[in-house]
Amino acid sequence: MRVMLLHKVTPETEAGMRPPMDLIQRVGQMIGEMKGAGVFLDGAGLRQSSLGVRLTFAGGARQETPGPFTGRNEDPAALCILRVRDLGEAVEHATSFAAVLGDGECDIRPVTEPWDLGFGEKPPGDETTRYMLVWKADPARGDALPDLQQRAALGRLITVLRHRGIFTEGEAFHASRHAKRIPITDGKRRVLDGPFAESKELISGFCTLEVPSVADALPWAEKYLAAVGRVELDLRPLYEVGELTS
Repeated sequence: MRVMLLHKVTPETEAGMRPPMDLIQRVGQMIGEMKGAGVFLDGAGLRQSSLGVRLTFAGGARQETPGPFTGRNEDPAALCILRVRDLGEAVEHATSFAAVLGDGECDIRPVTEPWDLGFGEKPPGDETTRYMLVWKADPARGDALPDLQQRAALGRLITVLRHRGIFTEGEAFHASRHAKRIPITDGKRRVLDGPFAESKELISGFCTLEVPSVADALPWAEKYLAAVGRVELDLRPLYEVGELTS
């Protein structure tokens, strides 16, 4: 199964501070170890919320709240990464998704690239930016997925965007009752079983692993925390394609 490790923001990441080189090196070593064990699939970080926007869709209307913003209901239902010209274009694509999904909330923030960390330059002629769209879970829906008609419409929309080179990846999360959380503590770390109360911490980055179970992701979560530092971490199982198309 695939499990996504989601780490939350810190005052430093929200201030836009560049991570110190020793942290970057620790993360690089950790990813190398994950790759060597054959469990690493993907990973990315997000830039501060002041560079993003929060969209609220209700009754066919769209409300935009420019960043910075604080966490509210930060239980993710799904996320995707789009490669677009600017934030405005990302907003319009999010609106197309909302036309299928209905009312809800979506946060959009730019993905951290190597040149944001001081490694090299942005490729010349590349006028695009990657943005992550994070859709929030609706407590009223519980474990319910969008209906089959909505999922088919989403599939068609994603196919078009993927063909245009806009949609690069996307994931849907199982409900938090299947997850685990490692909160910030001053002493020994605790592992909490879901379901969780709504987190108020914004997502700062993720790492996706292929492991037999959520429990098998826990040793890697400890290595992740040792590399990244004092952050809250959620372990969330992801839907597979077959589960979303049946």
